[in-house]
Amino acid sequence: MADGRGLSRRTVLTMGAALVMTAACGTGSGGNGKVKVWHGYTDKEAAAFDKLAARWNTTHPDRQVELVFNGGNDNVLQKTLASFASGNPPEVAYQYGSSITGLTGRPQTQDLTDALRGDAEFRWDDLFPAGREAATVDGKIYGVPALVDNLSLVYNKKLFDEAKIAHPTESWTWDDFRSAAQKLTSDGKFGWAYVNDGTEDTVWRFLALLWQAGGDLLAPDGKKAAFASDAGRQAMQLLRDMAVTDKSVYLDAGDQQYLNLFNSGRIGMLWTGPWDLGSINEDVSYGVQILPGKVTHATIAGPDTFVVFGENGRNNALPFLKWLLSAEVHLEFAMETGHLPIRQSEVDLAGYAEFEAKYPGTKVFVDNLAKNVTKSRPNIPQYPKISQVLGTAVQSVLLGQAEPQAALDQARTEVDQVLAGS
Repeated sequence: MADGRGLSRRTVLTMGAALVMTAACGTGSGGNGKVKVWHGYTDKEAAAFDKLAARWNTTHPDRQVELVFNGGNDNVLQKTLASFASGNPPEVAYQYGSSITGLTGRPQTQDLTDALRGDAEFRWDDLFPAGREAATVDGKIYGVPALVDNLSLVYNKKLFDEAKIAHPTESWTWDDFRSAAQKLTSDGKFGWAYVNDGTEDTVWRFLALLWQAGGDLLAPDGKKAAFASDAGRQAMQLLRDMAVTDKSVYLDAGDQQYLNLFNSGRIGMLWTGPWDLGSINEDVSYGVQILPGKVTHATIAGPDTFVVFGENGRNNALPFLKWLLSAEVHLEFAMETGHLPIRQSEVDLAGYAEFEAKYPGTKVFVDNLAKNVTKSRPNIPQYPKISQVLGTAVQSVLLGQAEPQAALDQARTEVDQVLAGS
């Protein structure tokens, strides 16, 4: 989300106004002959990205890149649009997957369809489908995947053993999941955690439940909401049963306290992505399993993209991105950061076994990309508003302020108005 998703996906803007201004007011390629690449990476991700960019620059003196911290990915879409208005955009900007439709149709944003699909060496179809879909709007490609992830069930093995609960399996159902959460809840401990700040972080977990129950977000023609269905009601009812009736859910306010509580043994299960694995304490014995199922075990991917701007971006920044996403180079980046492989061919490389050994549990997330990432959020301009409406609905149910069907019906009315342009 990432939405998803380490600091690269969930960055809180605490880096100071100076960094924000550096990113938002960069000089473009005119100041020093380098193409600008805006990103939100920090810590080990930033170090790995810097190292690869330096290697590229050493071997490509005529296509130099300059990495610029964007101040935090949460607001990079607004900063990018502001750079268009000032006439000084970067050549590349890291964007959340849900942001790309806010950039398509702009004269600065490059249609890369022919440059990517027609490049036999780049092998567009080798990229995992979730990443390809995130970069594609109305059949046209406007960027390349920057990150691909998804949600799985991460659980504390010690808490399960102490409660004498069998560990989660691939055949776990919603009933199994709810029962385990109930048994894990006692003495200030919770069975599960749910981010309930009303943002996309709230929504995308609900979408996984909706899909598991066999539902859809929108009608096939995209003109009406489809989530106020029996599948939607079942998904909302599970949330209400666990949060309000069982009181087995820690409702995170969006400050990521759920991870601290998981590390301290006060939360038994998370629905999270690979970005959190590196922050789990070494003394916590954890396991990773696919999400529990109803009709399916569907999960949701949170892919992000590098979007390319201007002819200079197409000519001089795109070659860098293609190199960065080659199987060998990206696996090197993954080894340093814990990011999932972005290509199907990465898992066949000789060094991939070392990656899985270094980051236990990542195999479940990688397998998910091929088996359980079956649907995606729509790349439409209205999606941010749809997410806002749904976030409010889910939040109200988790807090016990609304009944599942009533919340869904109200959200459907509002989303239909959004889709109709009201």
